[in-house]
Amino acid sequence: MSKTLGSARIRVMVIIASTRPGRLGPAVADWFVDVSRESAEHANAVLDVADLAEVGLPLLDEPEHPSSGRYVHEHTKAWSRRVAAADAFVVVTPEYNYAMPAALKNAIDFLYQEWAWKPVGFVSYGNTSAGTRGVQMTKQVVTTLKMVPIGATVALRIADSVENGIVRANESAVESARDVMLEVTRVAEALRPLREQGTGADLPDPQPSSDVRASTTIGEPPVPGLVLAAMRDSDWAELLVLQRCCWVQEALSNDTLDLPALHETVADVAAWDRTWQVWCVRREGRLVAAVRARAEGTVWEIGRLMVAPDLAGQGIGRWLLDYAERQAPQRTTTWSVFTGQRSDRNIALYKSVGYTVTRGPAPEGAVALTKSA
Repeated sequence: MSKTLGSARIRVMVIIASTRPGRLGPAVADWFVDVSRESAEHANAVLDVADLAEVGLPLLDEPEHPSSGRYVHEHTKAWSRRVAAADAFVVVTPEYNYAMPAALKNAIDFLYQEWAWKPVGFVSYGNTSAGTRGVQMTKQVVTTLKMVPIGATVALRIADSVENGIVRANESAVESARDVMLEVTRVAEALRPLREQGTGADLPDPQPSSDVRASTTIGEPPVPGLVLAAMRDSDWAELLVLQRCCWVQEALSNDTLDLPALHETVADVAAWDRTWQVWCVRREGRLVAAVRARAEGTVWEIGRLMVAPDLAGQGIGRWLLDYAERQAPQRTTTWSVFTGQRSDRNIALYKSVGYTVTRGPAPEGAVALTKSA
């Protein structure tokens, strides 16, 4: 599998389920990551270790049901972003009284749609049953969230596998760990179409990094089957192609090829998320629209609003612009956009939703339009 920039890497979250003082969870997770690292590299996977003790979620405290995707607290929004970015999970867990740790159940219950159509593997540890009874309980829970438990598992008996707090499992356990990694990534790849081809109503709203001044609910899509999500590294190459297709018309309208959007590379697009929030829209797996935004003081700057040429004129741009506006922080006083001086279609769109041309600073050959928040 190719590992070039922009390839669809599989993001595997390794969840440390126990939060008890003196727990073995971190040591078991370190062992699993270490022995399965080669398998992860072979599968083009990147690992994210989520220690629930560090995540620090309180007992479920959101006022609305998780299925709504409308979160009030920043700890929930941060957890939502992290889980939504994952393609697969490996849960490292003991069992407490024949059951999963309460911290794990709580972390699962905080969210809903973010878990759907993603495989989950298990690395359990314990005494008599090596944690397997807790795993069986967890499998019953995750299947109700449309997650897919895989067949490969690791079950470590503490007396046989742990010495002075360090995991020293036998070769059979090491092979099982590698099998878990390979299987969870293969299933994640197989389930990718289901994650990408859902409907807007089936998915949560992408969560912003700070409190927004208005509802983040996604409006009714103007075209059936649109799926809006935060940009992922697997979007970079396709996003670059879409951008160039869209900016060809801009070049014709403004009679110039000296447009930054026409000259960016995949690496440039990949760097957007360092300073911008970026959202992509897919339809039946195809990337068809995108927008980015960022705060500059009290101004919420919106840019690179693009819609595939064959879908232009169907309201997607207006729908996506409306969503981007509503992601602005509460301190925002002004929304701002830029477009070409002769991009009449774009200017008409912005004016139709309340923007006016201003004399503010703008790149050469462009005009600035603003709207009071």
